Amino acid sequence: MKQPVVVLENGASKIKVGVVNASTSVASQDLQRVFPNAIIKSKGDKRTFYGADFEECKDCSGLNYRLPFEKGYLTDWDAQKAIWDGVLRHEFLGIDPHEASVLVTEPYFNLPNIQDTYDQFMFEEYEFAAYYRSTPAAFLPHGQLFKVRGLPSPECILVVDAGFSFTHVVPLINGVIEWSAVKRIDVGGKLLTNHLKELVSYRQWNMMDETHVMNDVKESCCYVSQDFATDLETCRRNTRVNAIVREYILPDFSLNKRGRVRKPGEMLLDSHQILYMGNERFSIPEVLFHPSYLGLQQAGLAAAVAQSIALLPEELQDMFWANIGLVGGSVKFPGFAQRLMSELRPLAPSDQEVVIYESKDAVLEAYRSAVAFACSVRFRDCVVTREEYLESGPAACRVRFADWKGASDIGKGKGRARVDESDDESSQVTQTRTVKTRTRVVAGVKRR
Repeated sequence: MKQPVVVLENGASKIKVGVVNASTSVASQDLQRVFPNAIIKSKGDKRTFYGADFEECKDCSGLNYRLPFEKGYLTDWDAQKAIWDGVLRHEFLGIDPHEASVLVTEPYFNLPNIQDTYDQFMFEEYEFAAYYRSTPAAFLPHGQLFKVRGLPSPECILVVDAGFSFTHVVPLINGVIEWSAVKRIDVGGKLLTNHLKELVSYRQWNMMDETHVMNDVKESCCYVSQDFATDLETCRRNTRVNAIVREYILPDFSLNKRGRVRKPGEMLLDSHQILYMGNERFSIPEVLFHPSYLGLQQAGLAAAVAQSIALLPEELQDMFWANIGLVGGSVKFPGFAQRLMSELRPLAPSDQEVVIYESKDAVLEAYRSAVAFACSVRFRDCVVTREEYLESGPAACRVRFADWKGASDIGKGKGRARVDESDDESSQVTQTRTVKTRTRVVAGVKRR
């Protein structure tokens, strides 16, 4: 298969798209684009932006978002089609979709009727020559996250995918997801941003309509506390003057100036509007580790990891403790990996080493891994061709693409991470497999 491959990481928040050149087997960097997966209406610009068009927006105040994804699943197909129409075309990609293959990511535990609609769009609407669909974590064994020079790739890995809608803990054995041990926490980047908007609107400025601005505040100011109680007490003593408080200068879109964190010694102008970030800096990411703070009766991230590993074959569990990888936008908070390590260490066996792998760019890690898979020989054997689809319909994709519906004993582990896990849950796993293992240690709507 000498066709170019379009890699479309269709996230609930961002779309990452690029073209793998068949002759060079690399992704064309000039075509690697990242943009919001949303239809955005700007009051200031008096214009509606579709996905990639948002780069042209000058006034980002009071933006109105229409998101194709709701609660982690693609539900608004009119909006998604309007966005895809601007991307999956010759003028944008530089190639003819009729002569190219496409690789698309989908949500974990995607529903069958939604999967069929994915397939119909790629073959019937955009008429790609070949097509492959899978979840983001399935591509990570092909990427660089777990690569260490001089050592083979691990057979058993555990992926923590902190996405826009949910946070998933996904174990893989030899590149195959163990769906019976996948855990989900109903906390993602969207929830954290909305919570920050509510806190700031109650305490300082009314920012309920400023999702874009508050998302930048979250990414610029927030961090994961290593001692939540101590940091909280520090902010309580003096809410405005302490080592934790940061001053965020709100953007001035009339002058086309973006928001930023005030630098030490920077002069303040009369026109500057200041947002003081105190305990909000660490209380927002804390929800990932304690969802109960927002009334969610679910275990935190560390407990979810431990629950997932407990559902796996006992002889392989040490491999998963030693190969934990972090991807997704929410893992980029400073101190995230250190906090997770400190909470995992007491939950792991005393003689077991816990190793966490951090990506240089956690947002693009799944996309780059998908590009690596598209460049591999195996990709050619996994796709469904247009001829096969026209002959068998969506059934061809159901047979070819392995997913959670084909996993055995799927009901055992699927679901949200529970607060109280029974001691004998790990004994429920009755099916084991022989896997060659090895250990290693590394340093710590219509488009107009």
